[in-house]
Order: sequence, then structure tokens, then C-alpha cells
Amino acid sequence: MGHREALLAGARQCIVERGYARTTARDLVAASGTNLGSIGYHFGTKEALLTAAIVEGLEEWGERFEGILVGGGALREAGQTPLERFEAMWSRVVDSFVENRALLLASFEAFIAAERNPELRALLTSAYQEARSGLAAMVLGQPEDDLDEGAIRSVGSLNLALMTGVIAQWLLDPDRSPSGADLADGLRAIAGSSRPAAR
Repeated sequence: MGHREALLAGARQCIVERGYARTTARDLVAASGTNLGSIGYHFGTKEALLTAAIVEGLEEWGERFEGILVGGGALREAGQTPLERFEAMWSRVVDSFVENRALLLASFEAFIAAERNPELRALLTSAYQEARSGLAAMVLGQPEDDLDEGAIRSVGSLNLALMTGVIAQWLLDPDRSPSGADLADGLRAIAGSSRPAAR
């Protein structure tokens, strides 16, 4: 493993153990077995390294999650409505939180840091745009290439807004955060299509 890969692995370890904001350059060096000069050479700054590690972690989470949904057929069952796909997707999203708690916490820290870090803001903005497209494709049951900008902006943005909000609720109070069924019932109630099911 080269220094760049070792730094990324060390940064991910530090994010899990210490969080984004509390990780120092010395922590990164100790976790990666490299040196301070390697951070500057490969990433420029400590913040850029931590940003790359968070983005890498979020991309991995997204790919793993998409594999569970698509590979397992969760969103491809014949006759499923978009709302049924939405509920199936969100049930699996919430289930994935437990093993990714540290990464989810770090992503919230990164949002705050992005206010004063243009590079981090650009990376997160790009990641969010990809997430909008992917989430819209999952819920609508269509390939991303077939989606128009309106669907990505409306369906994708709605799900991305829910993602941030549901993660925040789950991090604060996992026992009372909404399930996929709760979110689907909420949409049904708002749309007036039916009353929320008794649970």
C-alpha cells in the first residue's frame, strides 16, 4: 500500500475513532504510518485528506446500499408503485445506519466545515448531485440515463432532503426516528391518497 492509500485508510480510521473536527495531522500520521510531509504531498492539507476520506466512505456506502437494493431485487419487483419502491428503499436505508454511524456523524461535521472550505463544499455538492440522480432512479425504477432533470430535481431532491433529516433524527434518537413505512405513510397522508396504516 502506498502512502496515499495508507493516508486515506488512516483518515477513515481517525474519522470513526475521533470524528472529522477532532482529528489532527499527528493523528493521521500515527494511524497511517506515514509522515507529515506525505499529507502535504498527496493532499495539500489535512482538511483535503479528511474530505477525500469522507467522500470515499460515502461513495462506498452508496454503492453497497445500491447493491443491496438492486442486486436483491428490492426495487425491481413486478407491479411495484413508486411509493412501494420508496418504502422498500427507505426501510433498507434506515437499516444501514447502524453499521455506518461514525461515517454519518462525520458527514454532518463535514457540512459545517464546508462553510469555510470551498474544496470540501465543491466535493459535497458534486456528491449530492450524484445522490439526487441515484435516489430518483431507485424510487422511480428507471435507469439514471433515462431520467429528465425535472425528475432528478424533484424526486431526487425530496429523497436527499429526507436522507439528511432522517439521519439527523436517527443519530439523536434511534428508537423514535421514522421507518420506511412511517415515511411512506406520511407521503400518503399528505397526498390524501389514503390514511396512514395502523401499526
